[in-house]
Amino acid sequence: MALTPGRLRPSDLLRLGGYGLQSRPLRAVLSALGIAIGIAAMTAVVGISASSRANLDRALAALGTNLLTVSPGQTMFGEEAVLPDSAVPMIRRIGPVQSATATGKLPSTAVYRTDRIPAGETGGLAVLAARPELLSTVGATLKRGSWVRSTYPTVVLGATAAERLGNGPTVTIDGRRWVVTGVLAPVPLAPELDTAVLVGWEAAESYLSFDGHPTTVYTRSADAHVPAVRAVLAPTANPSNPDEVRVSQPSEALAARQATDRTFTALLLGLGAVALLVGGIGVANTMVISVLERRAEIGLRRSLGATRGQIRTQFVAESLLLSLLGGAAGVLLGYLVTGVYATTQAWPTVVPLWALVGGVGATVVIGAMAGLYPAIRAARLAPTEALVAA
Repeated sequence: MALTPGRLRPSDLLRLGGYGLQSRPLRAVLSALGIAIGIAAMTAVVGISASSRANLDRALAALGTNLLTVSPGQTMFGEEAVLPDSAVPMIRRIGPVQSATATGKLPSTAVYRTDRIPAGETGGLAVLAARPELLSTVGATLKRGSWVRSTYPTVVLGATAAERLGNGPTVTIDGRRWVVTGVLAPVPLAPELDTAVLVGWEAAESYLSFDGHPTTVYTRSADAHVPAVRAVLAPTANPSNPDEVRVSQPSEALAARQATDRTFTALLLGLGAVALLVGGIGVANTMVISVLERRAEIGLRRSLGATRGQIRTQFVAESLLLSLLGGAAGVLLGYLVTGVYATTQAWPTVVPLWALVGGVGATVVIGAMAGLYPAIRAARLAPTEALVAA
């Protein structure tokens, strides 16, 4: 009567695979570490990118995507154009426009911490005349202090400007001391305000010979009508020369920056994939060496009735278990790295479920591929050959 070989239950495979790893713990840990590093790198890259996008979405939800800016372009002779004084009131007449305000740049005016600073050391800061509606229109907030007094020599500093000017109580503009009444928090939709010193519109005309022409007009519209408003902003702001007007949507610039970040993310994912491949090669190397070192065990099991398929399954299971341990550790490490980095940046921690599942799935594929050749090689060993060689 022919004997039928027994079947290995999943629990038996798990026990056999675990035994192979426990017999050589240091080698198993180092091999799993290679897989863990690759999976952790890929998980962290995806998680940090997703957290950045979530932070951008949160910022846009708070700031809105309905902010449009109008600025002068160039004339047909290549010179910088000028917006008419009536640009802001004309734009306010557009039906869906909810608010409109402007800033005016004073190009020949420099600001210094004190009157003892050399004239050339301006720090790259701009002096802008600003209207009272600026904060609410662009979604800016005061980090501290209060808004400028329109007719008095007072200023509000942008976030970067405050750092460069030292957060003192006064600054010097055209030899006159101006009192600092407040400091702005960073303005994501209008980053040009971060490096600006804002003065009242009337004060700029009285003390700094400001000509009253706006250089940037900010406008908020009803969300559903943003495309329609954008189409008529240029002819409304400058009816005689609409081609000399530039219209932009700041939220598009943030989205474009995010698209650039996605390209960088793809590069980092490629590096993570290389690390994962190296880890897979390490697992394959470990399994090949394990087969060579365990020929006596293989020969004994074959002599006791183990089939080629059972030997093959045993080593594949051992490789899968080794890879899964590394993959689980890598997913956990990648999640922790994402959480720590997102916390330091004040972002929400977001790791897509597909990244976690994909990380574990990748380890299964790597483990199967890495263990297949060593398993086939082990199964091909004849019992007598294996025992004699051992």
